[in-house]
Amino acid sequence: MAVSIVAHEVTQRRDAARALLRTPLLTAATDPDALALIRHHAAALKSSFATALGYILVVDPTFARLVKAPLPAAAAPVRPARRNSGGEFTARTYTYLALICAAVLAPDTGEQVLASALVEQLRADAATVGIDLDDSRTEQRHLVAALRQLIAWGVIEETDGSVSGWGERQEEALLTVHRQMLPHLLARPLAALDGPEALVSSSPDVTEQPRRSLRRKLVENPLVRREDLTDAERDVLSRERTDLTRTLDDLFGLVLEVRAEGALAYDPDRHLSDVEFPGPGKVKQAALLLVDELLRVHKPTAGKTAELHGRQVPGLLCPWPQVTEIVGDLAVRHEKMWGPEHVSDPSVLCRDAISVLTSLSLADPTEDGLVLHPAAARHRPDVQLAPSQTRAHERLEPDAPVAPSLFDLGSL
Repeated sequence: MAVSIVAHEVTQRRDAARALLRTPLLTAATDPDALALIRHHAAALKSSFATALGYILVVDPTFARLVKAPLPAAAAPVRPARRNSGGEFTARTYTYLALICAAVLAPDTGEQVLASALVEQLRADAATVGIDLDDSRTEQRHLVAALRQLIAWGVIEETDGSVSGWGERQEEALLTVHRQMLPHLLARPLAALDGPEALVSSSPDVTEQPRRSLRRKLVENPLVRREDLTDAERDVLSRERTDLTRTLDDLFGLVLEVRAEGALAYDPDRHLSDVEFPGPGKVKQAALLLVDELLRVHKPTAGKTAELHGRQVPGLLCPWPQVTEIVGDLAVRHEKMWGPEHVSDPSVLCRDAISVLTSLSLADPTEDGLVLHPAAARHRPDVQLAPSQTRAHERLEPDAPVAPSLFDLGSL
């Protein structure tokens, strides 16, 4: 009986940790069950996140916030905020996001505020700091997208009416503000920052440890490239792989796989991955088929390298004219499925497909062309079988349909 109770507690702690990795800001309104679990195991979770990853966990009766330490820019695929349509936030949308946060912190703003009053305060704040705003539909879309993001985070709640209704028809909406959460949106207090770059830089008070930084890279990235590891991290990966495997499994339910060109920690349940690939939609389909065509044309051999950021790395350089030509041919071939607009101008589809591959660390755009990482060969579609639904953290199956001459997965 005692053993089963201990096992149950361990499983609960792992589930709570996974919930925080998946959603670093959890509220009682958005996920009450997960928050209850986190609060129950708060002490153990705070300790394990701090020790294993160098993360700070804030637990409040109404929310939990996992504050992550930044990764080096070269080893951190961009994870921007996104609109409901899937498009990335622009600088203008982030401006509105910051202005709304400032407006709800204004002394005259109560726990409940009308959307129109909130916007009035926002415009006044913008004028004070010299930001020009207008009433155009484009500006309105940026404003609504920022409000929706704060609603998704649980900072703002639609009490009566909706932000969408206000944005489309100027119908009034009553919003409830959970002000106690606002200071925890940023990784560091504004008063402690010398400039915006400090938000994504390592704290000067923290001495980085190779074991912890390696765990963080494995947990956060869909693929950790060998060349992006420090000498100390590579040593840990080689000498302490058993301990590393056990830690990732015990704390987060992740399975470690190490290969010659890199490593990944994948989730067998596919709950932690934020990017599904392959997946539905013309952009992901175009990205998958682009990889297949490039590998078919080049037929790369083992040991193939390309220059990336001034260094030679495992990979295949595909010139831009070739990439754009292949995407154009794919647009014509799949016009009925993807739509005719890409036939005359496939540049947007090409850009978006490359963005998907880049976000998964499977490719890098350079001045001369697109550099495919050997791991991209793992996603070559099997023309005889439907492609499996894999995600960013899913295992690189040794028996998957691949080009083994490109991705030679020998052990480190």
